[in-house]
Amino acid sequence: MPRFMTLVRIEENDVPVEGMGPEFGERMEALLEEITKAGVMLDTAGLHPTSEGTRITWSGGKFSQVDGPFTETKEVIGGYSVTQCKDKAEAMEWAKRFLEIHPAEFTVTVEVREIAEG
Repeated sequence: MPRFMTLVRIEENDVPVEGMGPEFGERMEALLEEITKAGVMLDTAGLHPTSEGTRITWSGGKFSQVDGPFTETKEVIGGYSVTQCKDKAEAMEWAKRFLEIHPAEFTVTVEVREIAEG
């Protein structure tokens, strides 16, 4: 069965300082339990803010390094999941279910991509 990487893109500056609230946490926990019991979820996690990250670039035979936050970037990767689904349509359905538990005023985008095997 194919595996899929889902990259969760957020507008980091729009994330509420106080967090998403207990109702959101309960909805997320229920979804993660369901997707795990379905045998689909292989791995998932949120990421620390870009202020704690570093970008390393290889260009022209040399490394360059920039410490976060990355203020020139509006949208950043805030988390990921790796799922094993029968096809891309199933992976997209799980991604949509993940998105719909977020409050309507919050902007979240997911990118679903099949992992190249072999």
